[in-house]
Amino acid sequence: MEIGQKVKVIRLRDRVSSPIAEKLGKIGIIEGYKVTDGAGIGVVVKFDDNFSTWFFDDEIKPA
Repeated sequence: MEIGQKVKVIRLRDRVSSPIAEKLGKIGIIEGYKVTDGAGIGVVVKFDDNFSTWFFDDEIKPA
């Protein structure tokens, strides 16, 4: 996945806060990457409401 690509949130691995849970099924744009725990790379996604957070690559798919 590349910066600027539109993606849809398809699942959440863990329990998350309410603002993040509300993004399930929503479409956003990749704005960067995040090293998670030394074993993986997360993807930072920004949504239309200017909220941004990161997801694992198996939590999103191209939109």
